[in-house]
Amino acid sequence: MDEAMIRRLTPSVLAVLVRRGADFAAAEDAVQDALVEAVRVWPSDQPRDAKGWLVTVAWRKFLDATRADAARHRRENIVEQAPVPGAAPCADDTLRLYFLCAHPSLTQASAVALTLRAVGGLTTRQIAQAYLVPEATMAQRISRAKRTVSGVRFDQPGDVATVLRVLYLVFNEGYSGDIDLAAEAIRLTRQLAAQVDHPEVSGLLALMLLHHARRAARTAPDGSLVPLAEQDRGRWDTELIAEGVEILQAALARDRLGEFQAQAAIAALHADAPTAEETDWVQIVEWYDELARLTGSPVVRLNRAVAVGEADGPRAGLAALADLDAGLPRYTAVAAYLHERDGDLTTAARLYAEAALKAPDLAERDHLTRRAARLNSRPTTRDGDRGAPRPPAP
Repeated sequence: MDEAMIRRLTPSVLAVLVRRGADFAAAEDAVQDALVEAVRVWPSDQPRDAKGWLVTVAWRKFLDATRADAARHRRENIVEQAPVPGAAPCADDTLRLYFLCAHPSLTQASAVALTLRAVGGLTTRQIAQAYLVPEATMAQRISRAKRTVSGVRFDQPGDVATVLRVLYLVFNEGYSGDIDLAAEAIRLTRQLAAQVDHPEVSGLLALMLLHHARRAARTAPDGSLVPLAEQDRGRWDTELIAEGVEILQAALARDRLGEFQAQAAIAALHADAPTAEETDWVQIVEWYDELARLTGSPVVRLNRAVAVGEADGPRAGLAALADLDAGLPRYTAVAAYLHERDGDLTTAARLYAEAALKAPDLAERDHLTRRAARLNSRPTTRDGDRGAPRPPAP
């Protein structure tokens, strides 16, 4: 069978069963039974309408399981009122599945795992590999999530913001194992954008494309991180950048600014600069001001301090940093960078070393450790050779 086709069809078939009244866990069991049947039948008798065939068989499997279940009487109305199996599904079936998987009763980790399983069509093994956890652990997480959303019915529109947050979390996981989660998040967000006319959906898609365009340049051949300012811009994907900018411009023209559009605007300004030195930092600060207004996020204000340091000088950046909580993630790394820009190499080296101890992953820890070592090997006078320091993270 065509595995790509199965991955594409499975979520929509599952969504049809959920819309018809099957609880999530029972619907997924029925879909899996239908896929087993397809493996047996399709090699010798491929149906012309693969989706319709799967819907019909999966619904029959669900009905059979329901009748055999001890709770048959409780589900009797579902069986009696269900549409005719194989009927054309509603266009918003998959969209309902997005909202179901991003239900507010789920933790972020569970929502991400369930989205990848149900909407993305990934296997439990693939998701476990991507998150570097045992398959049994991921199976338990997904099973709990399915139990949580079983019985949930949608009588109001779902929360688009929650769905977008889940997709953004998937994107930020990047790549691990044999599943490229960044590419998977882009695929799912494209699918969502085709169904939801909302500027923030477009904003998130644009943001993903603009970040993904720089992926090839983010690491050196030895696997070490390459900060944005030091990246080979010739390796950036110009087609993805052009698409991301076009989508962003259309979203911004609707004059309903949201945080993902603002983040995408910042990414677009970086992508537009032919060199790091030509980056329009003044505009980037203005977009960070908008983003801070929209979110109130201290992490946004931390990133803004870096931009202020580039636009108005390192001491202005340090002044902006002084208003923030020193316990913020990457605060110490930002402080180290701004002190290095200001020529205080002794303080910068010490802070880089401290930041390395707090780094969230090995690659970033090694990156910060190398910066500390480089400064410790250089003159520590304020008017010594400063070189060209770069931001602490790509």
